[in-house]
Amino acid sequence: MLRTGKLDPINNHKVRPITLEEVEEIKNFFPMEKYFIFGHARSGTTLLTRLIRLHPEVHCNYQAHFFTRKPMWSDMISDSQSIQWFSRRSNRWNRGKDLTTVALRAMADYILERDARLEGKTIVGDKSPNARTNGRAVTEMHTFYPEARLIYIVRDGRDTLVSHRFQHWIDGTKHLPRADIVLRDAFAKNPDPFMSGKRSIFTESSLRRMAEGWVHNVSETDRMGRELYGDRYYVLRYEDLLSSSYETIAGVWRFLGADPAGLDKIVAQEMERNPDADYQRKAAGDLVKNLEKGKRDSWRNLFTEEDKRIFKEIAGETLITWGYEKDLEW
Repeated sequence: MLRTGKLDPINNHKVRPITLEEVEEIKNFFPMEKYFIFGHARSGTTLLTRLIRLHPEVHCNYQAHFFTRKPMWSDMISDSQSIQWFSRRSNRWNRGKDLTTVALRAMADYILERDARLEGKTIVGDKSPNARTNGRAVTEMHTFYPEARLIYIVRDGRDTLVSHRFQHWIDGTKHLPRADIVLRDAFAKNPDPFMSGKRSIFTESSLRRMAEGWVHNVSETDRMGRELYGDRYYVLRYEDLLSSSYETIAGVWRFLGADPAGLDKIVAQEMERNPDADYQRKAAGDLVKNLEKGKRDSWRNLFTEEDKRIFKEIAGETLITWGYEKDLEW
């Protein structure tokens, strides 16, 4: 394209992976070590971010969605005018090469490092749940950040679905199908049959769709993370953040090259806060008064026997793989 001056068809234009030589060059301008946090929605990415930011060397931005929501970062040049600007024959700054990837990487680096510099920190990342892009988020990240580190947080899929359900009921009501609105209103009027597992908070179609989405997310993200990042890929479980907060976040800090010594008290203090729960109480009022935000095993009260059957059918083996169950007898 650069030699002929002819534009490739838009649908065939792909951003090439950045080279390691280009990474080394760009680090002269943006030297901070980079990492990214992925996870299914409602899997504890926000709690992890709050804790990871406690370290004096580590900063984390919230939801830039470079690789986790459409349009993706590589889609920034999907229109013909952008392609033409990058590829026109009169360019001299590109030294005869396609520098699209480098330019987009520099933009992302600037966004990441800008706030970190204000905080006086030297390691910076971004947390963006990847439930909408699953494994593709990892491959997109690798196109721009092959040398970065990837952190993936997993939560019991049953609790993930329960939390996601109530989030939809609170923040996403305008997108709910009629059947889901009926369930939400019924729960608001009388939560007792729902809280005792006698009536489901899900329609069958929504439960199946959400369970399939959880399985795809944890399976694809983990597989691609291990394949593309190897020892630069780190997995943790949300439940371990709750039960062994300091030990778990200390492992994350060490993975990033930051010393966790002396931060146990500040971690304990942060774990006593729950700003997300405070927000939901204000936003939803009585709708969530019977739920303890962030608690593990909430599904035990809320899943009906039919919910269990459906979830086992779709995600039972995945629960076993991740150590949440030993078998299907639950």
